[in-house]
Amino acid sequence: MKSASKAAVSPATLDLRQSLLETFAINQKANELLLANVSDAAWQMPTPTGKGRTIAAIASHMHNVGLMWLSVADKAAKLPAKLDGEKSSREAVSHALRNSAAAISKLIEKGLADPAGKVPNFKPNVVAFVGYLIAHDAHHRGQIAMLARQLGHPIPAKTGFGMWEWGTLSKEANSTR
Repeated sequence: MKSASKAAVSPATLDLRQSLLETFAINQKANELLLANVSDAAWQMPTPTGKGRTIAAIASHMHNVGLMWLSVADKAAKLPAKLDGEKSSREAVSHALRNSAAAISKLIEKGLADPAGKVPNFKPNVVAFVGYLIAHDAHHRGQIAMLARQLGHPIPAKTGFGMWEWGTLSKEANSTR
């Protein structure tokens, strides 16, 4: 026989809107954690082969892709400045990524407000859009971590594990929102 107190408790209802926005914010916190922990020496160091992007250029590309999506999906959005990856400082990239993430969050909110969940010029919907953005950033976080190690300046193990601590990153994201 169930007790009356247990029967009266109803399960929490998932708020998809809030969950998607929070998930995107957590992704941004993972970006910030990584960039804050790349060594200064590795930031603009050429790749071991001399081909490909530097860490600064990869991080700038992450921001610039966000701008590309903003420009095609929200013609009215005020866009942050594009970055020149080879010349961008860590501070400039971190600031730019925060700004583009904030603008993209507004675009996600518009997609969530649309009855069909559409993001202009992206198919199929806003949920897939968030998935795409997170996959893109995660791919480049992996590149940055690998390149830092190849350059002889690996990211601290605590940072590597910390990027997977989404519960902790969630608390940080919520404290800054």
